[in-house]
Formats: sequence, structure tokens, C-alpha cells
Amino acid sequence: MGRYFYRTPTGSFGITQPLNGEPATHGNGSTIGFTMDSPEQADAFHAAGVANGGTTCEDPPGWRDGSVGKLYLAYLRDPDGNKLCALYRPPKV
Repeated sequence: MGRYFYRTPTGSFGITQPLNGEPATHGNGSTIGFTMDSPEQADAFHAAGVANGGTTCEDPPGWRDGSVGKLYLAYLRDPDGNKLCALYRPPKV
């Protein structure tokens, strides 16, 4: 599966083959990510998005273990269908 990410200290942009097997469209095969300072800030971002017409997608906000370590992720789709993610990466100890 092809996955490409562009990351900066303040956010990320990802383009992948859709994980759900559906055709690639806006918001399916792309994600716009925003770096958060805490899980609470990610939850507030997600809640504000849902309160303004967005919908939760993927799993509910929470911790995930992945190939790059433990991350707190909060995914949603905006009213136009774009996939957004609030991302908190804890400091390495």
C-alpha cells in the first residue's frame, strides 16, 4: 500500500491508498493533520469540529500504538468530506 506523508513541527499532510478499499476522493486517501500540544487540545479540536457539522471517522479520539510509537489521534470529516486529524505525539523519554 502506498503511503506518503509530509510532516512539519506544526502539522502533517498524508496521501495514501484508501484503507477502506473505496475509490480515492477528497477525504478518502488524504488527511490534513494538525499538531496538538496535549490530548485535551486534540479533544477540544475534535469537539469543535463535530459541533460545527463535522462527523467522527475512524475510531473515537484516543491513544493508538503504531510503527512510529504511541500517538493520540482525533479524526473527523469536515462538512465538505475532508478528513482532518488532531495529533498529539508525547515527548520521548
